[in-house]
Amino acid sequence: MKKWVLLLILFVSVVMHAYAFELIRPTEKKSIVNTNYAFFYGKAKGYESISINDERVYIAPNGAFAHSVKLKDGENRIMVRSTYGMQIYNIYKNTIKNQEIPTEDFSPRKAYVKCDNTPLRSTPVDAGLNRMSHLYQGTSLLINGSKGSFYRVFLSKNKQGWIAKDAVVVVNSDSEGMGEFLGMNSERFKNAIIQTISFTKRLPYTIEDTDKEILFRVYNPELSEDSVYNINIPKPDKYIYSVKMDEGEYTFKVKKLTENINECTIVVDAGHGGAEKGAIGCLGDEEKDINLNIAIQLAQMLKAEGFNVIMTRDYDSNLSLNDRVQIAKDNEADIFVSIHLNSIPDIPMDIHKNRGTSVYYFNKNSKDLAESLVKNVTKTLGTRDDGVRTASFAVIRPTNYIGVLVETAYMTNPLDSVIYGSKDFAQKAAKGICKGILEYFNSEG
Repeated sequence: MKKWVLLLILFVSVVMHAYAFELIRPTEKKSIVNTNYAFFYGKAKGYESISINDERVYIAPNGAFAHSVKLKDGENRIMVRSTYGMQIYNIYKNTIKNQEIPTEDFSPRKAYVKCDNTPLRSTPVDAGLNRMSHLYQGTSLLINGSKGSFYRVFLSKNKQGWIAKDAVVVVNSDSEGMGEFLGMNSERFKNAIIQTISFTKRLPYTIEDTDKEILFRVYNPELSEDSVYNINIPKPDKYIYSVKMDEGEYTFKVKKLTENINECTIVVDAGHGGAEKGAIGCLGDEEKDINLNIAIQLAQMLKAEGFNVIMTRDYDSNLSLNDRVQIAKDNEADIFVSIHLNSIPDIPMDIHKNRGTSVYYFNKNSKDLAESLVKNVTKTLGTRDDGVRTASFAVIRPTNYIGVLVETAYMTNPLDSVIYGSKDFAQKAAKGICKGILEYFNSEG
């Protein structure tokens, strides 16, 4: 009799394991985090029901589920219970205290920028939409204060900036002397305006994209606090612009987007790749694979329309963000489209709100394309319109091209998992993106 009881217990155990849910995240039963929420998502099996800390969890028709738990400081014990079993997770949340860092003022000192493409920021924060320009190696600066890991840069009596301390070399004495103005020149072409301004040394500059023009400003604070050189270049409705430096000579260029489809180069960027998987979906899907599938089909569609198309990757490969940007610059891209699927940030999970298609841009010249894309992709896919937003993503920051990043759906939303898990998702997503690009390109302006 005992033998049969043991066999029955073993059988029940095997059956329960076979039908038990599979958690994709978290991956560890014990962890230490700095986030406000813990996210649980994965796949239920059969007619399984799931609750987390006694709160019932929605399960999509394909078995996908997702749920967030607000964490308190210190120990958190979270119980995931299903029809067939239970798992306990212990998550320790670190206590993070935000302390206000004072600003230290000091007498003006000279500093030189170490590397090209160094951000000059409007605030002492290493994130967000606070970039005023990207300075070149050897640019001469006056610093007169510090806050945390940043130096305050004096530009003029009405303008200041911030630069990372590790991005500059501070000098006590300088034999280079003050920067002197050498001259300006302006050239007009059919589709572009080029303005040059020369100095005897490399000086800081800022860019402002206003309603009707691009305003370039070069600052020479060593000469005087009012020494600001303004260059206003009118902009067309569809435009790109760039800055180049050769020793002390700046070249500012504003170019109209070509109206000839055969002359327009589009870079299609499949996000992530190789060891960088991107977001992992409720059912274990890897974002990088879906991105690539969409990108390949989009490239084919755009080529069929007559565009010149370059792909940053057409197979599962590692590619840095800088590599992707460099590919676009080397091929003189007019438009850059980066393809992704979204994941839910450190906020309360709402499966009805945190879902759908969103499009991001950084520069004003890319907003119209972003709006056209979100309209067409949501219509083609049937996804929720999750909006158009600004974001400081590396691949869409350059002004040399019109750059957007498309989040076609949410990898970690169980409702969206049904959509991106369908056989024709990649084809529909590519079709929607292609339609959005064509609508933007053919629109009057």
